[in-house]
Amino acid sequence: MALLGDKEFFKGIGDIKYEGWDSDNPLAFKHYNPDQVVAGKTMRDHFKFAMAYWHTLCGTGGDPFGPGTKSFPWATSGDTIRAAKDKADAAFEFITKMGFGHYCFHDYDLVDEAETLSKSEKRIQEIVAYLQQKQKASGVKLLWGTSNCFSHPRYMNGAASNPNFDVVARAGAQVKIALDATIALNGENYVFWGGREGYMSLLNTDMKREQDNIGRFLNMAKDYARSQGFKGTFFVEPKPMEPTKHQYDFDAATSINSIREYGLENDFKLNIEVNHATLAQHTFQHELQVAANAGMLGSIDANRGDYQNGWDTDQFPNNTLEVAEAMLVFLKSGGLQGGGINFDAKTRRNSTDLEDIFLAHIGGADTFARALLTADAVIQQSPYESILHKRYSSFDSGKGADFVAGRLSFTDLYDYASGQGEPEQISGKQELFENILNQYT
Repeated sequence: MALLGDKEFFKGIGDIKYEGWDSDNPLAFKHYNPDQVVAGKTMRDHFKFAMAYWHTLCGTGGDPFGPGTKSFPWATSGDTIRAAKDKADAAFEFITKMGFGHYCFHDYDLVDEAETLSKSEKRIQEIVAYLQQKQKASGVKLLWGTSNCFSHPRYMNGAASNPNFDVVARAGAQVKIALDATIALNGENYVFWGGREGYMSLLNTDMKREQDNIGRFLNMAKDYARSQGFKGTFFVEPKPMEPTKHQYDFDAATSINSIREYGLENDFKLNIEVNHATLAQHTFQHELQVAANAGMLGSIDANRGDYQNGWDTDQFPNNTLEVAEAMLVFLKSGGLQGGGINFDAKTRRNSTDLEDIFLAHIGGADTFARALLTADAVIQQSPYESILHKRYSSFDSGKGADFVAGRLSFTDLYDYASGQGEPEQISGKQELFENILNQYT
């Protein structure tokens, strides 16, 4: 049975079970069977599905053109602490009914920010103590915590990159409090997303100074957390723009370069978000591959964008074919390093029933499960791997192998090419690869 607080918020909805692909029950998993073993791990262990506190419990559907459309029963109390505890009760009721094992939060998702830093810290400490009880009773874990250093007007010019040291110091204090909360809750990881760490115009921006200050800030945060016994992984979450014109962690490659430049590679990896990848004009699978190649594929924020809209719409994933291609990268790279799959996604503005929150997460979990099964079948049963290996087989022997081993000079390449004549034209067989993926989907 799901863990309930003093009151049940999602009335009439029981524990979500796996019923198989032929089930007509909308409140059941069709493909996500948490105990099913795929490629040596259960689906539960592969994914470590997490609920995002902000979208699921705080997002009321407001947008630039109108206020929220959703009235949540856990947000009706006029008392700040009581409302935060009601929200926590709703969170753990939802997570346990879904059968998920993790959640993620920003600091002020948990409880509203107060008028002073010290009062805010006391509020967070009180809610953290309450969450500790909820975690102990349910077995649910904190996948990662983070700090909202982008919404408040004080951060209009950035947080760690702000040209005013007073703001940088305030951001440091806020991150310290969020790190303390994450550590107190045995958080497995901590995320940095530079929502306003970038610029709107280079005319008033000293880019190098701002980037160097971010590097200093991250090193200080890392050193503090380690001194407090934090053993988890730190993640940087890339995004190219929005709300700023250009954010410094533009994409996976840019973020990896920054991590290495500031000596953070032993402690930091990437949290890849699907919609952020597409905003950077990449595919999700491209960003996963770049991170995996660098040994920095840490965690995933699962969502999708809209092909007609050029902004971060944060819709729940539902395209099995696209996710299956990403799961090929996922499986071949050995999965995630420390993280899990957090549904950083929100129901649509006009989806106003509490049931819709369950339906959205069920669909997202089923999409990833079906994609994982597809990718595993492609790897294990199809000729995909052998065809891919054959495409690069010229590097496995002869001069190609000498090139890989570093035994050739540029003059050797010239001499070899001079004696070979025109190279054979070899098809890339893209359509065959696409057909194989389609066949097993």
